[in-house]
Amino acid sequence: MTNSSQSQRPASSASESSVPTVRVALLGAGNVGAEVARILLTDAVELGERIGARPKLIGIAVRDVDSPRTVTLPLELFTTDADALIDDADVVVELTGGIEPAKTRILRALNAGKPVISGNKALLAQHGEQLHAAAEAAGTSISYEAAVAGAIPIVRPMLDSLSGDKVKRVLGIMNGTTNYILDQMDTTGASFDDALAEAQRLGYAEADPTADVEGHDAASKVAILGGIAFHSSYTFDDVYCRGITGVTAEDVEAARRSGFVIKLLGVAERVTEGEGDQAQEKVNLRVVPTMLPRKHPLAGVHGAFNAVFVEAENAGELMFYGPGAGGAPTASAVMGDLVAALRRSVAGGPGVGPTFHAGLPATGMDGVKTSFALTLLCPDRTGVLAEISSVFAEHGVSISTMQQRDLPEDPAHPGQGQAELRFVTHRARNADLVRTVEAIRQMDVVLDMRGLIRVENDN
Repeated sequence: MTNSSQSQRPASSASESSVPTVRVALLGAGNVGAEVARILLTDAVELGERIGARPKLIGIAVRDVDSPRTVTLPLELFTTDADALIDDADVVVELTGGIEPAKTRILRALNAGKPVISGNKALLAQHGEQLHAAAEAAGTSISYEAAVAGAIPIVRPMLDSLSGDKVKRVLGIMNGTTNYILDQMDTTGASFDDALAEAQRLGYAEADPTADVEGHDAASKVAILGGIAFHSSYTFDDVYCRGITGVTAEDVEAARRSGFVIKLLGVAERVTEGEGDQAQEKVNLRVVPTMLPRKHPLAGVHGAFNAVFVEAENAGELMFYGPGAGGAPTASAVMGDLVAALRRSVAGGPGVGPTFHAGLPATGMDGVKTSFALTLLCPDRTGVLAEISSVFAEHGVSISTMQQRDLPEDPAHPGQGQAELRFVTHRARNADLVRTVEAIRQMDVVLDMRGLIRVENDN
């Protein structure tokens, strides 16, 4: 540790010269970065007591030193020379986002043996294995609790507390924006567009919400958590991803009538493909709008909150819940990683990162067993239900429940009644379900296919 630039301690404490100082470089001063800087400046003495060395913020690298900040910070801390700041630091906190120049800067720090704390989920989901390898080679560490589910402690529990168990599945609500939108649609009857506009007004959604509503943000988190859970390396491209832009108010209302709620779920689970000697264990990673029974713990996650549900062989079912975003909550996760990294440094060790020894390959959706809820608009006449049911049977998919709702007569076709048929299937191979849906879509008796959503229901 370096003993320069020490802050003044209270008179009752040990002498200044006896307190080592650790120099912290901060890259980025957005909502989270500004809160991290505030904590480092105001709580340095208390943090020093916990760590055994005083953290000193030596600078904040930004693109524009004159940009407005959410927190008032000393102007002399700001710099545009990130490389020089990294070289002068003992530990680096990267909160800039994106792939480059963040990747190059993180590697610069790691290759110099400096611990890195990052909240950069996009980078970790693409190049996490490379960054971990660089940290291990240099005898240091990279930590990223803030990259997944904001303030919720999930990365370290998966790395440490569950490291002696066998995780079977991880599923969760990993994006606060989409959860807020779907929750508004469920609780107020709002349309998707109206709920999105309200999320933007409240600051939950960006002006361009694509990364959230198309599921990309959650997919990065699934790749990261899946890698930790199953001791294998995955990237964003391994995740099957479908967002919530196609979810309608009618879908939400139909789910409500059936005792379900729609959530955008990120899932990473073990699956077995093949039989007997040909059986092979793989991992499916996906982000999809999903109907959950209202009794499921994740169904009660409201607003912009996140939750991660873990199923392990010995621990059973665990749920981690809390704010999934926001400057101060996410800064809390960053500071947890920072304190832990500095404690390890003071004690003389880099800590242990995730292992990728299992090498379980990612697999697509075909072999995954799941259920579908399918809503059809059909003529209200004898034989229609039997005709549709026969297509399910032909493809080896059984029907769990069916509900019929009679609709007003279509003015364009006087004398012809219509009915809404809503099927929920038993669990079946996704490939069989997809073929069934495509066959039903082509039927003459199907006037419209109004909804197709996966169902998370073990029964």
